[in-house]
Amino acid sequence: MKTKRHFSDDLLTALQESKGLRIRAGSGRHRFIGIWFVVVKDRVFVRSWSVKPDGWYRAFLKEPRGTIQIANYEIAVYAVRIKDKSLRDAVDRAYLKRYTTPGALKYAKDLGSAKSRATTLELVPSSPTH
Repeated sequence: MKTKRHFSDDLLTALQESKGLRIRAGSGRHRFIGIWFVVVKDRVFVRSWSVKPDGWYRAFLKEPRGTIQIANYEIAVYAVRIKDKSLRDAVDRAYLKRYTTPGALKYAKDLGSAKSRATTLELVPSSPTH
């Protein structure tokens, strides 16, 4: 039976203390960009707001490997598509709970739109130690 990989407690703490992370999709020479994320049941989820043809979300669809940077960590990850409605609902709620300032709330609500919900990805560490 395959062991599910999880982020370390230290990394989860760093994630909870940060409002965003930097992500690089694929194994190519893409640059790191800052994006919003949420943690639900100690699992890390991201969504694309703009769903650009050449953006990070589409890059993950082509090649699910990538890297995130948070605090002093750089972690290799795999992106896993999430289709489960109840999990997507929990991610909706997490975005609204996490990003509450007047300027951020509009985008948090937009991340709950059908277009953005369809881009829900879980970031899973490629190494069980992080």
